[in-house]
Amino acid sequence: MCTQALGDLGADVIKLESPTGDQTRYSGAPFKEPLFSAMHTQMNRNKRSLVVDLKSEAGRDLVLDIISQIDVLVENLRPDVMDRFGLGYEALSSRHPGIVFASINGFGSDGPYASLPAYDQLMQGLVGVMPAQGGAGPPKPVQGPIADKTSALTAVGAILAALFARERDPEGRGQRVEVAMLDAYAAFALPDPMTPRAFPPDFEETGMSDAFFRAWETADGYVVGLVIQDHQFAALCRVLDRMDLVADPRFQEMGTRLGNYVELVATLEGDIQKWPSADFVARAREEGATFGPVNDVEAFLEDPQVQYRKTVRILEDERFGATRYIAPPWGFSRTPASIDRHAPRLGEHSDEVLLELGLDQDAIDALREGNAIG
Repeated sequence: MCTQALGDLGADVIKLESPTGDQTRYSGAPFKEPLFSAMHTQMNRNKRSLVVDLKSEAGRDLVLDIISQIDVLVENLRPDVMDRFGLGYEALSSRHPGIVFASINGFGSDGPYASLPAYDQLMQGLVGVMPAQGGAGPPKPVQGPIADKTSALTAVGAILAALFARERDPEGRGQRVEVAMLDAYAAFALPDPMTPRAFPPDFEETGMSDAFFRAWETADGYVVGLVIQDHQFAALCRVLDRMDLVADPRFQEMGTRLGNYVELVATLEGDIQKWPSADFVARAREEGATFGPVNDVEAFLEDPQVQYRKTVRILEDERFGATRYIAPPWGFSRTPASIDRHAPRLGEHSDEVLLELGLDQDAIDALREGNAIG
């Protein structure tokens, strides 16, 4: 996801894969052909695939030969693996001082957990929000690799900052950037749970989180929404015909209303339950109350704002036909983000990339005969 985002933003991304391919090729059905899964399409657009066997001396030498032409290297192996290959930051920066070497790993390069393997759900369990997500039931993970995705987008910002620092540096020096999943997901998930823990040793659990992050039951389903600003509260009171609450000293002003938010939810939920979801959302929008539907994915795809903004796009892949993508989320007035390439087959661009990087066809053929590339 990190390098796909960089590709959307205009980078020429070379996906260096082992001869067996990246694991997303094996997961996330349906499959268009072996090693080409639906998950692969969603994580690998705007990339070219170069197969190199880093376990071979010739493969490692190839990386050392071409590294001077690379701006950024992104790797997500365990902390000691690149050094064992002879391709760690010190080795590469000695040949190319301008390289930005970005490592995304589980626990960072030091500490008691540094050598442990890491997966998304392990991070979700460690960071501490699964019990709250489970509510009254058992702890519950987010149904998707949220820690992986958070780490990816954290790394995008770090890489861009490192490139900017290099641009400003008189000597054009790069640097090593490390993003530990543990740190990235904690930074993303914990600012609000840390609120009652901000001033140790004092701690007060108010139930505010459950009140804020909730779905409101309606007559036929659920809606979501918040009541923060005074005008939003007044709008909701008009919708529910509860203008008596506007003058209630517990809720009259934003400060006291937020302080009594748990009580406000208990006061309003019975009134909202009387409304069908669609009618309530339409009326709330008319009055300026901040409520919306609880969509499933299919309803999201049909949402008029999603369709108007082309948040989801269908592009024609000459190999497989129509392919649906989430659009790049950035808007630029001069240099728009774009989807220029479909996800690659394994090794689809090996010759193309190596020719661009200065190898001749005889050298490429020799590397392939020695099984150093695919």
